[in-house]
Amino acid sequence: MKWSLLELRKYQETPLNFNETLDIKSDLMKRDNLIVDVAPVQVEGIITVTKKDYLVHYNIQTTLTVPSTRSLEPVALPMNFSVDEVFMTEEQYQSRDELIPEEEILLLETTQLDLKQSIEDNLLLAIPMRVLTEEEKISDELPKGESWEVISEDEYAQRKEIASSEVDPRLAKLSELFGADDSE
Repeated sequence: MKWSLLELRKYQETPLNFNETLDIKSDLMKRDNLIVDVAPVQVEGIITVTKKDYLVHYNIQTTLTVPSTRSLEPVALPMNFSVDEVFMTEEQYQSRDELIPEEEILLLETTQLDLKQSIEDNLLLAIPMRVLTEEEKISDELPKGESWEVISEDEYAQRKEIASSEVDPRLAKLSELFGADDSE
């Protein structure tokens, strides 16, 4: 999905519409070794060309297969989201107005607008931190093994509270001494 900037200048009057299916499975799997599979990526959008910038709006639709964050079982993760990005050449960036924050601008380092990198970046950023299978979403059971277990934050707080109120058995004899002094 590359367009030369000269070619894009033809679209200053009307936006350029695009609709493509990409196979970026190998590229995504190289960038994130946890990805198990990537379905073909459907990308549909428009590019609006102005004298100040190149505005790109597109929608991504695909299914990523990633491991569950709890059990490492493969989970199919349907992705369907929109992306808005602003591209500028170095000259456009130098003469830009301050309405667009600096961190929202992507600089074009060549004379081409290549959306493949943008699509890959946005797909990787859209993978949630917590991915669970349907059974794991329903179940309250957390993984555990020999001499370890995963507990919730609430359960951790409860255990910490109970532990702080219990007297250490090694110091139990000392508490008896203090109890005897109080009655005298």
